[in-house]
Amino acid sequence: MKRLIVTGDDFGLSMGVNDAIERAHRNGILDTASIMIAAPSAQDAVHRARGLPSLRVGLHVALVQARPMLPIGEVPDLVDESGELATNLTSAGVQFFFNRRVRRQLEAEVRAQFEAFRSTGLRLDHVNAHNHMHVHPTVLSLILQVGKEYGMRAMRVPYEPFLPSWRSARSELRTRLAGAAVLEPWARIMRRRLREAGIAHNDFVFGIHDTGRMTSERVLALLREFPNGVGEIYFHPDDTCAGQEELAALTNPRIVEALRASGIERIGFSDLSPGA
Repeated sequence: MKRLIVTGDDFGLSMGVNDAIERAHRNGILDTASIMIAAPSAQDAVHRARGLPSLRVGLHVALVQARPMLPIGEVPDLVDESGELATNLTSAGVQFFFNRRVRRQLEAEVRAQFEAFRSTGLRLDHVNAHNHMHVHPTVLSLILQVGKEYGMRAMRVPYEPFLPSWRSARSELRTRLAGAAVLEPWARIMRRRLREAGIAHNDFVFGIHDTGRMTSERVLALLREFPNGVGEIYFHPDDTCAGQEELAALTNPRIVEALRASGIERIGFSDLSPGA
């Protein structure tokens, strides 16, 4: 059985992203969006989501390469001199793991983002993290701890399987193979922890190796190679130059028809149950 979740990430990042996600939902195959609740256009995203009752909305927890939800003075060890969250993912990961003071601030920021999402009144479809930082064991622990208090029931597992990824793209062989090899053990641990916590999840994703390049031809090829199980294809659509190709793919009639003919069932994270 093949089931597919089609997601737009970074909802709220800009008006261009918000426009694209709304258009892709109204006129295309996008069913799900992940909101950056502290981003500059987050309130506009919330307003649009309230007017789109069929759009499933989740929380895109941002702990790097973004602005914090909390005042800078409450998370001084998470931000740089300009008030931005860490841009170096490796050094941030080390601090998250080893620095107790950083972990306390991290928990406060995670909680603030969940609280901000709850205040929107939107139903929480799923949770994931900017740059997939929820793979980090410390971040995952904090999201599991805090998220269950706020009704979290599903989370993205960011693992892209090598063979269908390679067969559909026929490019970057070593990068795709190395990425799958590195992520596979972490994904296995993550699935186990989610199962123990009673949190539903997908089996695999597509989009990790082709961020910003999910063109119509790429998506059509992925649909032909789509494995059995619950898969997610995530996009970064934007109605500016940066994301126009991805927006075009999401609204392409050829893809709408190909998906219909494929027999793949379109679902949301909230349709899953733990262990599904």
